[in-house]
Amino acid sequence: MSRVVVLPLVVPLLLLCVLLAGCGRVPVGPAVPADQVGTPKVEVGRALAELAALPVKGRAPMTRYDRAAFGPAWSDATGAPWGHNGCDTRNDILRRDLQAVTLEPGTGGCVVLTGTLQDPYGNTTIHFVRGIATSNAVQIDHLVALGDAWQKGAQRWSPQKRKAFANDPRELLAVSGPLNESKRDGDAATWLPPDKGYRCAYVAGQVAVKKAYGLWVTRAEHDAIARVLGACAG
Repeated sequence: MSRVVVLPLVVPLLLLCVLLAGCGRVPVGPAVPADQVGTPKVEVGRALAELAALPVKGRAPMTRYDRAAFGPAWSDATGAPWGHNGCDTRNDILRRDLQAVTLEPGTGGCVVLTGTLQDPYGNTTIHFVRGIATSNAVQIDHLVALGDAWQKGAQRWSPQKRKAFANDPRELLAVSGPLNESKRDGDAATWLPPDKGYRCAYVAGQVAVKKAYGLWVTRAEHDAIARVLGACAG
C-alpha cells in the first residue's frame, strides 16, 4: 500500500502538476485562493516505485554543455504546456506560484510587477518587486537542473525536446534566488532544500520529471532520494 505524506507547507502548484501528471491554464492572481489552501500529498509508494524503475548509470561528461542547448531562456515557442500562450515562461511561473499578484498594464496580462512568494526551499516569505535590482530575489528553478539533465540523457535529445523540457511547468518552480543559486546543477545527492519539510515533495517531483523525460539517476542520487522518501512516512 502506498504511504501518503501530508506536507507541512503550502506547496506551489508545480507539485500538483507533477504528482497529478497534468497542468492546466496559468492562473492570474493568487495561485490558490486563501480559503482553498490545502496541503498537497505525496504518494510515497508511487514515488519509490517510479524511482526503482529509473535506470541507474554514471554521469555522462559535461562536454559541449551550454545553457543555449536548451533554447532561448523562457521561450514561449515550445511544445510544453502553456507554450504559445503569448507570455514568456518566467512570467507564467510567477503568475502561478506567487500570491496577490499585480500585472503590468499593456502586457496582455503577462508581466508580473509584484507578488508574494512562500518560498518552498527555505519556508520564508519573499515580497517580489519587478526591477533590475530586485527581480532576482525570486528566481525560477529547474527542478531537475539543466546541467544534471544534460549528464543523464538530455544531450541525446533533439533541440526541440530540450527546449520543451526547459520550459515545462512541471519542471519549474519559483523559489528564493540565493537558494536557487546555491543549488547550481546539483542533484539530490549534492543538494536538498534547507527546509526539511519540503524535501519529500522535492525529490518526488524530481523522480516524476525524470520518469516523464526518460532521464536516469546515478547510484548516489538514487540512494539519496530513497533515503528522503524512506523518512517521509513520519
